Parts: sequence; structure tokens; C-alpha cells
Amino acid sequence: MQILISAAKQSVKVWLRDSISAWDRFWFSPRYPHVLGILRIATGMMLLYSHSVLAGELFRFLGDNAWVNNATAAQLHDGTFGVSDWGWSYLWYIESPAALIAHHAATIVITAAFAAGLFTRITAPATWFLQLMYLHRLTGALFGLDQIVTYLTMYLMLTPSGSCFSVDAWLRHRLADQCSANRKLAWLLPAATPSVAANVGTRLFQIHLCVIYLFGGLAKARGELWWDGTATWFAVANYEYQSIDMTWLGKYPRIFSSLTHITLFWELFYAALIWPRLSRPIVLLLAFAVHGGIAMCMGMITFGTMMIVANLIFIEPHWLLACPPEE
Repeated sequence: MQILISAAKQSVKVWLRDSISAWDRFWFSPRYPHVLGILRIATGMMLLYSHSVLAGELFRFLGDNAWVNNATAAQLHDGTFGVSDWGWSYLWYIESPAALIAHHAATIVITAAFAAGLFTRITAPATWFLQLMYLHRLTGALFGLDQIVTYLTMYLMLTPSGSCFSVDAWLRHRLADQCSANRKLAWLLPAATPSVAANVGTRLFQIHLCVIYLFGGLAKARGELWWDGTATWFAVANYEYQSIDMTWLGKYPRIFSSLTHITLFWELFYAALIWPRLSRPIVLLLAFAVHGGIAMCMGMITFGTMMIVANLIFIEPHWLLACPPEE
């Protein structure tokens, strides 16, 4: 009996040691930032596009003469119409058209710098903060794209995403000697080397995406259309969203029924199947197909594109670089 107890204790110790080691590797193994650099470019360009579109109708969305005026925008967050969500934006208090134009011009310049990777240590958090201020001001005029680019920027600002494919990388190369001698300059222009910050940001990013898909799948599972196989048909037959005529699917109920059930299964089990190396390529291919279909067939090109971009966070850096897998 004593031998069995000792063996059990040893097994528990080994399990705990291995679990702690696996947890440590998952979160704190240094990671190359190259995938994050690609995501920074895509996210920055989409934010720049969004702000440029908003500039054309600026006073319809911002200021006291907007469709949703400043006071109403504040009330949507402060609990006047329900529970307070703690959201706040200084844009609730800006009424001057000149001030709004100047603020938006500065936002576009900072966002462009973020996309180009210029002083990303500063422009990344600035871009995220400005986007958050717009998000809280434009409540009632938002859709999924706005939330996706905001959370993408939030995680990118925690990482050295400007260390590659950027102006910062070019400047560091030109100022290599100064960076070696000056810590502040080296911090401002980080090297594209493996870092814990890149890995932590990546892991948070990945887990957040899994949570989005899990709750999206659970929400779909509550509806009858996803169980009887007709959800895809009603989506493609909705002329309000239709950009490509897919109503020919009505002649092939087995096709749209299969597409419906595959989509539901993929979204529900994304959080489990995306981690194993064997199933990850299949899950990513399905993500490309689902979001590509939404982009091409349902008129939501920007949203579909950014969801495909978000899934790139599961691309391993060694797939892009001539280097061994990171442990």
C-alpha cells in the first residue's frame, strides 16, 4: 500500500510539474513578431479606410447636429436608457466643427503612421485610444467591423508589432549603432527578435478570437434555422445584403443544408479544434471559406476581410520565416 501511495504522489508531482511547464511555455516562450507585423499593416489600413469614409460624412456622425447628438450618445452609456456600461468619450463634449475636423485629421495621420509602422510604440496605443473614443461616440451607428479592428489594435499595441515590415525597422537598420548605445532609442525602435511580449499578445489575441467564435456559435445554436439547415438559404436570399445572386442554391437544399451545419459545427468547436496542429489547417481553411463567402456574397467585404485577417494570428512565425518552430 505504501508503494502505491508513493507512486501516486510521484505521478501527481510529475503531472503538476509538466502542467506548470506547459503553462509557462504557452505564455512566456519568446515569439517572432512577423505575423503581428502583417496584422498591423492590415488593421491599420482598414482603420485608415474607415476614418477616411467617416471624413466624408463627419458632421452627420459627430457634433450636436449629428443624427445621434452628443447628449444622446452620452446617455446610451451612462445608464439613462438602462444599465451603465462605463463607456466614455471626450467627443461627447466637442461641438465646434473646426475642432472636429482638426481632431479627425490628426486621427487619420496617427492611424496612417500606425499602419506604416512609424514610431509604433507610441502610435499604436494612440490609434487604439482614438478608435475607442470614436466607438463610444458612434454607438448606434456601428457594426462588427468596428469592434474587430478595435480589439485587433488593442492587442497589437501590447506587442512589438512595428519591429518588422515597418518604417521603424528601416530606421533601426539605419540607426543600428545609436540603438546599441541608447536604450530609449532601442525601445522606440524594437528589433524583430523573439520576445515574450509578442507571445503574450498573440496568446491573448488567440483566446479572445476563440471566445468570439464560441459565443457566436452558441447564439446560432439557439435558433431553429441553424438546426433545420435553412440558415444559409435565408442569408443568401436576403436582398438587403446580397451582392452576388446565390438564390440558385434554392434548387439544391442538400448543399445549403450542408453549408449551414458545417458552419455551425465549425463555429461551435473552433475554440477546441484550432489548437491541435492536425486540425488547425482545416479550421483556418473553413474560416477563409466562411468569411470569404460573407465578404463576397453578402456585401460585408470589410467585415469578412478583417475576420480572415484576425484568423492569421494562428499562423506560426516559422511558416513565414526560415527558422525552426518556437518551443
